[in-house]
Amino acid sequence: MGVDAKTGMKIELTDAAAKRISRILAKEPGKSALRVSVEGGGCSGFSYKFDLVDGRDEGDTAIEKDGATVLIDDLSIVYMGGSVIDFVDDLMGQSFQIRNPNAVASCGCGTSFSV
Repeated sequence: MGVDAKTGMKIELTDAAAKRISRILAKEPGKSALRVSVEGGGCSGFSYKFDLVDGRDEGDTAIEKDGATVLIDDLSIVYMGGSVIDFVDDLMGQSFQIRNPNAVASCGCGTSFSV
């Protein structure tokens, strides 16, 4: 579980997300973590971006669970305090989803939100 240093709010990684991240990283030589970032744009104002990376940057918050590491930069974490990062596998497909209590609106794509 990671903690936003500015607000003290925790960011949680579910068991399902940790297992999926570990499985993905095991197949990607040289990659050690999943980076989640918030960018301007998307149909609701902000969007999440997911990238496989080979190391941490200064200022990153690391969330580690069951061999999986998620990195969030210090600008993105301001928008993500209190969030839960999950991996969902259902009839609609497979995807990482972020349940963000800061979002006041989101869209059907699951990666776009507004605050």
